[in-house]
Amino acid sequence: MNFSRRQILGRSALAGVAATLPMPLWATGNMGGKMGGAVRKGMDELSGARVDLHIGEGHFATGGRSGHAIAVNGTVPGPLIRLKEGEQTLLSVYNMLDEDSSIHWHGLLLPFQFDGVPGISFPGIKPGGRFDVPLTPRQSGTYWWHSHSGLQEQVGHYGPIIIDPVGPDPVQYDREHIILLSEFTPMHPHQIMKKLKVSEGYFSMQKTSATDDYPLSAEERRMWGRMRMMPTDIADVSAPTYSYLINGHGPEDGLELPFTPGERVRLRIINGSAMTFFNIRLPGLPMTVVQADGQNVQPVEVDELQIGVAETYDVIVTPTEAGAFAIAAESMDRSGMAQASLTSQPGRKASFPALRDPPLLTMVDMGMNHGGGDAAPVKQMDHGKMDHAAMGHAMPEPVPADAHGGHDMGAMNMGTMDMSGMSMRDTSLLPETVKVGPGIDMVAMAPQDRTGYPGLGLDKVPHRVLNYRLLKSLAMDHHKRAPDREMELHLTGNMERYMWSFDGKKFSAVGDDPIRFGYNERVRVKLVNDTMMAHPIHLHGMFFELVNGQGHHQPKKHTVIVQPGSSATFDVTTDEPGDWAFHCHLLYHMHAGMMQTVSVAFPKGDAS
Repeated sequence: MNFSRRQILGRSALAGVAATLPMPLWATGNMGGKMGGAVRKGMDELSGARVDLHIGEGHFATGGRSGHAIAVNGTVPGPLIRLKEGEQTLLSVYNMLDEDSSIHWHGLLLPFQFDGVPGISFPGIKPGGRFDVPLTPRQSGTYWWHSHSGLQEQVGHYGPIIIDPVGPDPVQYDREHIILLSEFTPMHPHQIMKKLKVSEGYFSMQKTSATDDYPLSAEERRMWGRMRMMPTDIADVSAPTYSYLINGHGPEDGLELPFTPGERVRLRIINGSAMTFFNIRLPGLPMTVVQADGQNVQPVEVDELQIGVAETYDVIVTPTEAGAFAIAAESMDRSGMAQASLTSQPGRKASFPALRDPPLLTMVDMGMNHGGGDAAPVKQMDHGKMDHAAMGHAMPEPVPADAHGGHDMGAMNMGTMDMSGMSMRDTSLLPETVKVGPGIDMVAMAPQDRTGYPGLGLDKVPHRVLNYRLLKSLAMDHHKRAPDREMELHLTGNMERYMWSFDGKKFSAVGDDPIRFGYNERVRVKLVNDTMMAHPIHLHGMFFELVNGQGHHQPKKHTVIVQPGSSATFDVTTDEPGDWAFHCHLLYHMHAGMMQTVSVAFPKGDAS
């Protein structure tokens, strides 16, 4: 990484000198006594040739709730790390906990041994240990960092990263604010996991009953019951278990972010939550999306967007008049909201919209939509001319949009259908490489690409909403290679038993056969979601290009939402050698097994 051995040793010597100086409380690990010190809300900014991060613990409180937190440098979120493209830095991470820890640099391009995933790319940071990461950023944009150990991310171990471009920024702005979305709960994350395993609907406060207001007929309720599913099963954990945060502040904290009328304000929105998709809007103030997952895109103006766990979006807003605008981040199941006021006057707060009615799952989310106009405008590859022997398994041809007379089964009246003989677990539809067993309780019957879908509950709103097909990379890729091969992976699960996996196989750090790629191979990967939950799938170490019909302007991303009962496709050039994590970024899904290792071969002649 362009650091000489002498430089590293010199920096280590300086660290030794610094260790003799008085240390702040957070640098001792427990902010003033084991689990006794207060964790500050918000984040400091760190930059320069060396960045020191101390992982400790303490108590966090917001909105009348308090509980254990893991904080970095004494705050939740942890510090903003601000770097410059092309400038060397050394990230030094100190583990002051009584347990192993780690930091993954989400979206950053760097050698795999510094990626920060225990069991895949390094052994983790032992209590009292230090992990040094020499880094010369090869990119710019909005990113974030978080723990990849246990379930520490849920309790505060995360923070933002901004890398400023070496040249002029194509995004012009007068002021910026980070909007880091997350959750807080005093319940220990392992207790949450235990309750989900015992009853996956434990935290659902929106279950349907015969007396509720949901527009379901008696037959529809019976049908959902026969499938042991609920149309309200949108989020595994939500309010009131969670308080939703912006930059560590709950709604009761009244967070204010200043602006001056006429300014172009850049909001760097990061979803650093463990389990929550958010719907973002500033009522009365349009947003122009200029960046997705740290990569510049052609500007597109919207009124609302859904951001999946681990995604980032940069938007520009231009309030022309004095006042206060609500930054409303409503959870996808609409059980709660993170809030902040964009205000021109200190103390002047915005009025926030009421929570909207919760959305309901439909037949489309079961993978039963054989029409409805949401098939992707993507030219399919000729499978007859391809060698599938080394692919894992072949991709089936898509069902034509008119295969069932063009009917949108998602809009059909389930009350008039005979569902008694319907099986949602027809494993004959799965390729042979999917391991069939108790870990699969549903198979999408006819999954279609839904990259044009804005997200659960947003397809019927009366304003403009972002979807993936609106994203176009700012720069054209003039040298786009056709894929050398294709592969298909199924997102599988048993919601009732809370089992999650890829291709029916639960992740194990020992004995798993990784997904193997050659160096600089060009692969088209199709993700098929056989479950009724949206999964944000994250690939470490590399950006992929989302296949969304934009040709040489396919947007680059590191995380993609695969909608329920649907598919999504991306192209990836595997030019970053090493072992990388590939997983669902819903924390408890990953912890339950929806994760794999991607192994990229080193170039021939490379002794690494």
